[in-house]
This record gives sequence, structure tokens and C-alpha cells, in this order.
Amino acid sequence: MLFDRVKPLDAIMLTAEKKGLHRTLGAFQLTMLGIGAVIGTGIFVLTSEAAQKAGPGMLLSFIVAGAVCAVAALCYSELASMVPVSGSAYTYSYAVVGELLAWMVGWALILEYAVGASAVAVGWSNHAVGLLNGLGFHFPAALSNADALMAKVQLAFGATPSKDLTMALQVGGWVNVPAIIVCVFVTWLLIIGTTESARFNAVLVAIKILALTAFVILTLPVLNATNFDPFMPTGATGVMGAAASIFFAYVGFDAVSTAAEETKNPQRNVPIGLIASLFICTAFYILVASGAIGAIGAQPQMGPSGVPLAPGSPELAGRCASVVASGALEPLVCSKEALVHVLDTLGWHSIGRLVGLAAVLALPSVVLMMMFGQTRVFFTMARDGLLPEKLASVHPRYRTPHVVTIVTGVAATIAAAILPVGKLADYSNSGTLFAFLMVAISVMVLRKIDPTRHRPFRMPLVWIIAPLAIFGCLYLYISLPWTAILVLPAWGAIGLLVYFLYSRSRSHVGLGLVEVPEEDAYHGTEPSQPGTR
Repeated sequence: MLFDRVKPLDAIMLTAEKKGLHRTLGAFQLTMLGIGAVIGTGIFVLTSEAAQKAGPGMLLSFIVAGAVCAVAALCYSELASMVPVSGSAYTYSYAVVGELLAWMVGWALILEYAVGASAVAVGWSNHAVGLLNGLGFHFPAALSNADALMAKVQLAFGATPSKDLTMALQVGGWVNVPAIIVCVFVTWLLIIGTTESARFNAVLVAIKILALTAFVILTLPVLNATNFDPFMPTGATGVMGAAASIFFAYVGFDAVSTAAEETKNPQRNVPIGLIASLFICTAFYILVASGAIGAIGAQPQMGPSGVPLAPGSPELAGRCASVVASGALEPLVCSKEALVHVLDTLGWHSIGRLVGLAAVLALPSVVLMMMFGQTRVFFTMARDGLLPEKLASVHPRYRTPHVVTIVTGVAATIAAAILPVGKLADYSNSGTLFAFLMVAISVMVLRKIDPTRHRPFRMPLVWIIAPLAIFGCLYLYISLPWTAILVLPAWGAIGLLVYFLYSRSRSHVGLGLVEVPEEDAYHGTEPSQPGTR
């Protein structure tokens, strides 16, 4: 039977004890880990993407996305405290709904982390190029984005030529070299040792919070109520579409649960780390978005049919280039470094440069955490026999999982080189929403099949909150652009082929190696955890 392989919770806990990782993280470190993963591209870059979809109504989008994450966080908290082992949603699903669906969740998490790392890398590139330009070093546009390449591809596939596409061809770029550089750099850091490369995580989080605090202090006093009118120029559809995209801005909190196996007193610290990081980040998002809208407005650029141009599209790039060429103020929706642009417009040029510098310094840590998250999922799946153990083998000198790190780095680099941040975030969201949905289902199933098991963190109103999480994830998923909606089933089809052609016959659960894994089966496959010393 397809759904007959379920790894018992007791076996999962025994596996963690037999070949687990050293528990060194506390509640504060987990909270900082979550904030470090959350406050990144979402707050620094996706503000423009959300404004193009919803206008000032993006404030509602942040609230909607945050609400879905809140109920998902509660589901995560219950399972993470019960099953404090690495693997996150993959491990939870394996224990409740079986191997096949767990495999699909793990496969979706690969999509979340790898493509998410690419999105953050593009966000870093946008700020790095803007910072260089602000300091008088003009980086070639042809090497800082791929707008011209995307316009060329669209025309080659039969798109109707337009003024906007023509402008994108004239002024756009062909490859994002800075994004390539940061992906390669982070991959190298992970190979030489994640502990050393992430020891400044808490400092980088503090830099981001200081930068955002300065932005809020400078923009809220000059808030102009007229900039909020019309509040919802694209209606409820635009608000939900923006919520689906900026959901990416919140997903870092699940990285906390992937570190559960390295957490001291996980029954207490994992729920605290999850919920505290989500609460802090949500407060910043609402304040920053309000300051940006109130300062310079956030009305979307409309196409000929009255529909907003797609964020990240060559048409929007061409339109924005035309607006700037006419001498008009660059709209918020056109800026690749939204917060810096707002401060520049208000005359705070030096502060704007510092905010840009904060993004340049801090965003690589988010890329690192995204890539690290994938190595953790790979590690756990290899430990269960679903992926080749060689894939999670360690470097003889650096003792890090260099093979999977290189594979992840190459994939992230290619995507970051040619795709815009908005599209990458949407693709990543499709995998994330599926994983979150499965966690919510697992909570309800486990309450039915194992109601007496000790739950250090027991989610209140489970039959209301868990269904709300499921509904929220589904609604946000169908609110994504069609290309992003189709990415998940396409990626899932590839995953099913891998599962049935390789993984199913080698699964440790299928082979009966569940309760007592071989002592040497996973020797040397434990990648080190950032921030542990």
C-alpha cells in the first residue's frame, strides 16, 4: 500500500537519541535565529512587489499573511515540542501521515529553501548595486538584472511587442552578476564550516532591527493620509495576491523547528522561539509598510487593460524606466530597494545609504540560513534512507556536508542569475504553503490517533485553529500567479519519480530499520548548527 509506511514517534525519538545532534540552543538563540531568517528580503524588497499588486492595501496583505503564519506557527509549536528532531514538517508528516506524503513535504521544503535562497540573493544584489550607485560607483545595468533577457524570451515565445517590452530590451540587463557572487560566497562559507560562518548571526539581526527602527522613526512623522487613497486600487483580489507573495516574508520562523534537535529543553524553547520571532517581525512589517506608504504613496502601475503590470515582469521594468526617463519621481513600486528609495525621497540620503548598507551586510545571513535549512532537510531524509547517504557525506577536512551544499549552491546560483525576486519568492511560497498545510493536518490526525501522548505545548482550539491554517494555506496558494501555482505540481511530479524509482526501495522504514538504526549508518553526516558557539 502507498500509505502504509508510518514511522512511529517513539522510533523517531529513539533515532534522534541514537544519532542525534548536540543540544546547545536556547530560547533567545532560537528567537534570534527566527528573526534572522525572517527579516530579510521580505521587508527590504518585497514591499515594492506587494505595492504593485495591492497598492496601500498591502497593509491588509501583511496582516493576512501574518495571520496565516500565526495559526501555522501554533501547529508547528505543538509538533516541534513533541518531536524535537531535525527535519521540520518532513519529520512531523513521516510520523503521522506516512512516508509518501512525508517525502512530498520534504521535496517541497527543498523548493522552499533553495529557491528562497535565490530570492534573498537577488534582494541582496538590488541593494548592493543601489549602494554602489549611491556612492558614485555605477554598476553596469546589463550585469545587475535579467530584464532584457526575460523580455527577449517573452518575445521569442510570441508575446506581443509593446513600448514597455521595447524599453526593457533597451535598458534591462542580461544576467545578475552580484546575485551569482553572493550565492557562490555563501556556498563557500557553508563548505568551510557553518558554525564559523554564522557566529555573527545575532549581530546581523541587531543591525537589521536598528535599520528598520530608524526607518520607522523617520517616516511615520511625515505620514500623509492622502497617500493611502485609493486604499485598495486592485480590490480584494489584489490584496490576497499580495498576501500570497509576501507570505515569503514570514516563512523564516519554520527554520526554528528545523533546529529543534539541537535545542536545550525543546518542549519549552521551540514554541517560544517560533512565536516570539513571528510576533516581533510582524510588528516591524506593519510599521515599515505604513511608513513607506504614508511617506511617498504606493499606487501600482497599470497596464493598457487597467490591470496592474506583473511584479518582476519586463513590462513593469520597461514602464518604470520610461517613468524615470520622463523626469518624474520613481514610484515605490519601481524601486528595487524600497526603503532606501523612501528615505532618499525624504532627503535622508545618508540614512538611506546606511539602511542600504545594513541590507548588504545582513541579507547574506538569510541566504546562509536558507541554504543551511536545505542541508538539514537533506540530512534527515538521507538518515531515513530516502536519499543517498553520499549526498549528505561530509568534507574530510571541514566536516561539513559539502556535496549537498554544492548542489544547493549551484541550483540557487542559476535561479538567482536570471529570475527577479518576486517570481522567486512566489515559487518558494508554493512549496512552503504545502509544507505548512501538511503540518496542520498532522496536528489534527495525531490528536485523533494518539490523544494521550504528552504534549508540552498543547495548541488551544485545535479544531478551529488547524482548519484555519489549512484554509489559509490553500487560499494563499490559489492566490499566487499561475506560474507559481504550476511549479508545485511540476516539482512534485519529479519528486514522485525519484521516490518510486529510488527512495521507496531503500527506505529504512520499508526495510524494517526503524527502531534501532545501524550505529555507523550515518557516521559523519551531521552538519553543524549555526550559532552554537
